[in-house]
Amino acid sequence: MTNIVQFPLGTPRGAGFERVKPVYSVREISRRFGLGEHVIRRWTREGLIRTALSARAGEYRYDFQALTQFRRVRELRNKGLSIRQIEAELRGQLNLFPEPPGRLISLPPRLSPFEQALLLHEQGDPGAAEGYRRAIEKGECVCDAYCNLGILEFEKGNLPKAFDCFTMALRHDPRHFESHLNLAHFYFECGDLRLSRLHYELAAEIEPGFPDLYFNLGLVQAVKGEFEEAIGILKRAKDLSSADERAKVEELLASIAKILRSQRPDSE
Repeated sequence: MTNIVQFPLGTPRGAGFERVKPVYSVREISRRFGLGEHVIRRWTREGLIRTALSARAGEYRYDFQALTQFRRVRELRNKGLSIRQIEAELRGQLNLFPEPPGRLISLPPRLSPFEQALLLHEQGDPGAAEGYRRAIEKGECVCDAYCNLGILEFEKGNLPKAFDCFTMALRHDPRHFESHLNLAHFYFECGDLRLSRLHYELAAEIEPGFPDLYFNLGLVQAVKGEFEEAIGILKRAKDLSSADERAKVEELLASIAKILRSQRPDSE
């Protein structure tokens, strides 16, 4: 049996669970989907990606509806399309729904149950859970609602309910990135490193440009004692991380290097 090694960094990076939020910044979208910030800003300027209604003039913010567009971009990239080809696809979708001339400004629509739940979740209001359940009943954003509800259940200590929510999200969409990532965190917290690694790897297949995935996957391998594999994965995490994030990757690499040195015969 593989020995379990205790690391000072013994929890997944980024406080764990990944929820769907009401609003995202350019940087958050860039990290989540592995896209350059300059590409995201250009697509926004050209009207290919919609910004959140709450965004101020000159500020690029994206709501969960824009998230749907970026998920489509992810699917196209996974199919092997280049950025130029994806832009053509986005323009084609845009042309299907041209804006009518002289359109009157309409009042903002009433928030749906899922939108209400997102805002309540952001504010830490316990009513968010009931909002997600209403959204599920109405068939609105079912995967995202189950995913976020699972996080709330985990935070309350309801592990069976949290597990059920994450798996229900995957039942509706087997490629739901956030639910795979959250199940990986869930299994890590429960001590099942084999299933934790599996779901990190599945999440990496869906979104190979998300740096925290590789840090967490490297951590799982290191805890299992698979040090050489961990080093290779952590180098990938380092390459994808921003300058201010690399310190934690380097700290874990240094911990592994120290362990490997202590295992050499000449170190005794």
